[in-house]
Amino acid sequence: MERRQFLSMTLGAVALAAVPANVRAEDFRKSKPTVWTAHTVDDAIKAMYGTTKATESGVTVTAPDVAANGGAIPVNVKSDIKNAKTVAIFQDANPEAAVIVFDINEYSIINYDIKIKMKASGTITTIVQTTDGKLYSGKKTLEVALGGCEG
Repeated sequence: MERRQFLSMTLGAVALAAVPANVRAEDFRKSKPTVWTAHTVDDAIKAMYGTTKATESGVTVTAPDVAANGGAIPVNVKSDIKNAKTVAIFQDANPEAAVIVFDINEYSIINYDIKIKMKASGTITTIVQTTDGKLYSGKKTLEVALGGCEG
């Protein structure tokens, strides 16, 4: 094997081995199963973070004031909070309150566009947790014209 070929293969292997060390994801369905069966937003937040006390600032939740169809409601979540660790989205219209939890790192940009299903009008709550354990929240209340679960 030639020296250059050996060096390029070695550097490629080292780069591939280093990538998984920087990428981490926690399966919250396994580590915190009660979050996903909680019927109220407060119960889900408490199961996820151990408390419901959050500062209502620093998180913007955007969704239509009136959703024509609850089967696919576009939601945008933005935040400039530094040292964020997780971003969680909850809603109070469906039987289970938790929607999604993102496990993020210090280089992540919090600007997520998702679509959620809501069977009725309600409030979408987003929680951003920082690495020091502080919670910040944002909310958006909306009307649903046609329910997503039966519509």
